[in-house]
Formats: sequence, C-alpha cells, structure tokens
Amino acid sequence: MAVIGPAALFFPPPLTLAQQPEPGPRITFTKILKGSIPEFEQVTVDPTGAATCDTRKLSEPPTPRAFKLSPGTTHKIFLLAGRLHNFQGIDLEAHKSVADLGRKTFAYEHGGENHSAEFNYTTNRDAQDLAETFEGIVSVNIHVQTLEYSIRYDPLGLPRELSLIQTDLERKALRDPELMTPELRAIARDSRFLHVAQVRAENILQRLQQDRN
Repeated sequence: MAVIGPAALFFPPPLTLAQQPEPGPRITFTKILKGSIPEFEQVTVDPTGAATCDTRKLSEPPTPRAFKLSPGTTHKIFLLAGRLHNFQGIDLEAHKSVADLGRKTFAYEHGGENHSAEFNYTTNRDAQDLAETFEGIVSVNIHVQTLEYSIRYDPLGLPRELSLIQTDLERKALRDPELMTPELRAIARDSRFLHVAQVRAENILQRLQQDRN
C-alpha cells in the first residue's frame, strides 16, 4: 500500500484546459499611412502593462517588440478606452474634409468580445488623448530601435538621434521615455562614443530622473 506524505496534500492537481484562467483584455492601436516612415504602427497592451510594438513598411513582415509599460500609462489607456465604451458602437470619425492623417484603429479584445473603431480624424477628446498616448509609445520604441542600431553600427549618428530625443522631450511627445534608459546609460558610460553623444545621453538621463521626481 502506497503511503502519501503530508506534503502531497498541499499540491492541487494541474488545471485542465477548461479550467485555465481566461486571458485578460487587450487593447490594440493600429495606424496605417502609406508613404510615411513608418507606414505601419501597432501597439498592443494588456492590464499588466505587457505590450508589443510593431513599426515597419507595409511590405515587410511583422516584427513586434515586447516591452513593459508603466502602471500610469497602462491605467490611462484602459481608462480612456472605458470612456469610449471599449470602442463598442462608437463613431469616432469627424466626417470632415481633411487630409489623409493615417487610418487609425482602436480595438478591444476580451474572450469572445471584440470591438473596434476606425477614424482618420476625430474631434473626440478622449480618442485624441488615447491616440496621442499610443503615438508617444510608438515614438519611444522608434528611438530605442534607432539607438540600438546606432550603438552597434552607426555611432557617429548618435549625436543627431539624441538631439531628436531632446526635442521630443521638450515637445512632450514621448510616453514612458524611461524605456530608453538602458541605451542612454550604455552611451553615457562608454568612452568609445563621441563626447557630445555621452553628454547628451547623460543630460537626457538627468531630465528623465527630474521628471520622475
């Protein structure tokens, strides 16, 4: 007769497929503007802040990058989506004669629930705020990619890229710019890079620290 130790009593059986917890909601922002750089932008985020960002030409295959958004930004995204009824039955298009600003889509997924809203231009302030938030996330990811590339292959291009980051910070065009911290530190601490690049990277790091305080 087999003897079952006390410890075995504390381990529940593994969950069956039917018992697996349901994935949380996801919100996705997509923007398509042919001829722009990039032509395709897409950010997906869940309530934990786990996110992916894909920026590319329309002809290129998907290359999503995983990262973690701050709790504040994550909360804002889901708060604004809630105000927009998670994009269910809402018309965000302003229906005005304006230039092609890019086809933007908000999408909400949770289990079998799927809602979306598309627009070129909207006057809805919550939708504007949500789109600007996602655009700020995209801009940060593009800067991270450019810094990574320049560190490895084009160090002479770093001063220009760092200057663009400083300009975007002044314009408050970036969301969660702390995501650039690893690359900025690598530049500031490595003497093989131009001194002007090191100084700009250090100045940006100090600016980010001040903004957090």
